[in-house]
Amino acid sequence: MRHLILSVSIPALLLAACATAPSEETIYGLAPDMVQGPLESPAPAAPPHYPADLTPAGVRAADDHLALEAVEGAEAMAFVAESNRKALAALEGDRRYETFRRQAFDILSATDRIPGPSFLGEGIGNFWQDAANPKGVWRRTTLDSYRSDTTRWETLLDIDALAKAEGRDWVWKGADCLPPDETRCLVNLSDGGKDAVVVREFDTTTGLWVEDGFILPEGKHRLEWLDRDTLLVATDFGPNTLTESGYPFIVKALKRGQTLAQATEVYRGDIGDGGYGVSPSVYRNGDGEILAVLINRPLDTFRSETWALVDGRPVKLALPERASVRGAMGGDLVVTPEERWTALNGGVAAGSLVVVALDELTGAGAVSGDVLFTPQARQSIEEVAVTDDRITATIYDNVRGGLVVFERGQSRWHQQTLPVPENVSVHLGDSSKKTNRVFYSVEGFLTPSTLSLATVDDLSAEALKSAPARFDASTHVVEQFEATSSDGTKIPYFVVMPRGLAMDGSAPTIIYGYGGFQVSKPPAYIPEMGKLWLENGGVYVNANIRGGGEFGPEWHQSVLKENRQLAFDDYAAVAADLHRRGITSPRRTGIYGRSNGGVLTSVTMTQHPELINAAVIESPLIDMLRYHELPAGASWIGEYGDPRIPEEAAFIARYSAYQQLRPDAEYPRAYITTNTRDDRVHPGHARKFAARLEAMGHDHLYYEETSGGHSNDADPVANARRWARHYVYLAQQLMD
Repeated sequence: MRHLILSVSIPALLLAACATAPSEETIYGLAPDMVQGPLESPAPAAPPHYPADLTPAGVRAADDHLALEAVEGAEAMAFVAESNRKALAALEGDRRYETFRRQAFDILSATDRIPGPSFLGEGIGNFWQDAANPKGVWRRTTLDSYRSDTTRWETLLDIDALAKAEGRDWVWKGADCLPPDETRCLVNLSDGGKDAVVVREFDTTTGLWVEDGFILPEGKHRLEWLDRDTLLVATDFGPNTLTESGYPFIVKALKRGQTLAQATEVYRGDIGDGGYGVSPSVYRNGDGEILAVLINRPLDTFRSETWALVDGRPVKLALPERASVRGAMGGDLVVTPEERWTALNGGVAAGSLVVVALDELTGAGAVSGDVLFTPQARQSIEEVAVTDDRITATIYDNVRGGLVVFERGQSRWHQQTLPVPENVSVHLGDSSKKTNRVFYSVEGFLTPSTLSLATVDDLSAEALKSAPARFDASTHVVEQFEATSSDGTKIPYFVVMPRGLAMDGSAPTIIYGYGGFQVSKPPAYIPEMGKLWLENGGVYVNANIRGGGEFGPEWHQSVLKENRQLAFDDYAAVAADLHRRGITSPRRTGIYGRSNGGVLTSVTMTQHPELINAAVIESPLIDMLRYHELPAGASWIGEYGDPRIPEEAAFIARYSAYQQLRPDAEYPRAYITTNTRDDRVHPGHARKFAARLEAMGHDHLYYEETSGGHSNDADPVANARRWARHYVYLAQQLMD
């Protein structure tokens, strides 16, 4: 294919992204500024499937692939079958496939991985998958045994055996155990990897299901233990009890032995609520005593009301609509406001870490609190663990992690640090309120994870386990650069590249991006990427574009809704900067993103095909004019906007890749992939995009896995095949 070699400045490259909002008269028409293209030249003709008007009816009328939205419809499954046949022939027929698959499987099923620990009663719990147990086992041990090199595990629940006995494709989705002894647990099982789960009560003392235990049918439940015989449940209670997104808005107290129909309502939101559904939270101290019972009522994706159950009655708390409750300590809540909290102490910056008395939040008076941390321009609070008298937090500075502990003194809070290496990511694991212990891990692009256990009351830390290297990291180095986006903002990105790389543009390079929902993407050790890509001479780039949380809430909020194009500009700016530096060139550049990253990669492919020669678009959102109609899309309106509102449909239509495809464009041969059982991002997005590419005569590959759900990691066998297909495709496009 033809590629444009870029030599102009980055801001000039990205002027196409700066179109102004349309006038009221042109919102539903084909106004020039609604069609992607450079401002300094006349707008091109509308793409052939661009809606004649942007009303929902107009969008539907312009869609020639609606049948592919039927998850298991006959036409859809025939399309999947034929597409899969072609994709598997191209990818699994490649000489590299079996080597890649075997290498990936060996990594994903290796028995010397670090078993991810959680505190479980007096011991340590873990869920484990390997070649012998691809569906996995839930197991436990003692802390002393976990510390040793020869850990002795006791199996609590064998998911492989359970699936075989019941004839179901069970996928483990975790367990919630009642403090403080944690012997009664609500086990979540998914059929094929969906987000929706079946819930059953399990007794860890007997290793059996509880005879008169809680059992909930399949659903997207929000559950919390209130006491041994009572659950707080938000779920589908029947007709008109779910929001447009398919999430609950009612919370009920369910007693042991009751059916869902018999449960007692304790809180009700509204059927028009947005976001991911109302959810209860029960905060306890180390002895299991309840400190607070809160209910979060989402208004949209990010705004919500927080209510407390006080004497069984819901009371609205005086918290900002954008705020995250991180935990409870005594009579206080630990909170991160995600907008300026003007009512607290005369004003507290977004992204701060604050401790405030719960009683003050339930009254009508002034609110005061202690501000533990206020982030600077390139800092953010990421994870927070609250024990009975300490708060532990990961703080990132220019996408590099640190670990701090806050302790309340007689007159003020004291901040101290726990030792971690420089230039790494730091992640908090499970914590024990009773013992003031917190698991944490550190890792880098070329540095395998090390797991430590901190005792935060004396600031001691013990390294427990280190993961072995899965690839030869000696051949590569990591550097951090900045690109300049269309509005002048500096966008950081990491490059993992061979030592002494010749800056002649010849290095095959993958640019990973996400850019949404305030999800940060710090350095991560990705063993299958290192083995299948870096060891073969590849370059890996991690782009910290806006939309993530790397620099706090404002980094995310700056590209919401009508400003979304800036996130796409950031990503394109990183690609152009890599080319300018000579690290790679358009011929050798590929992009990879999944879920929200699928919006990013599909838009980049349609707006800037001259920058890339490969695109892995996985589990994607793509049809952004109908995303709200495909479950559970309406929950993300706070991120992207509402296509039913004319002004918002206008700015979404400018970038929505499904509508912006053109038959005369020169797109790279893309690889689109998703999962039939994905009940978070509907498979119709990927199917329709592939079908339209096919109809326009554009070379592409489409593959749809039939189980695994949105995470695509139901078992290491399927996951190894998945990664092998990804890297075969990337090698074909960028290395051959």
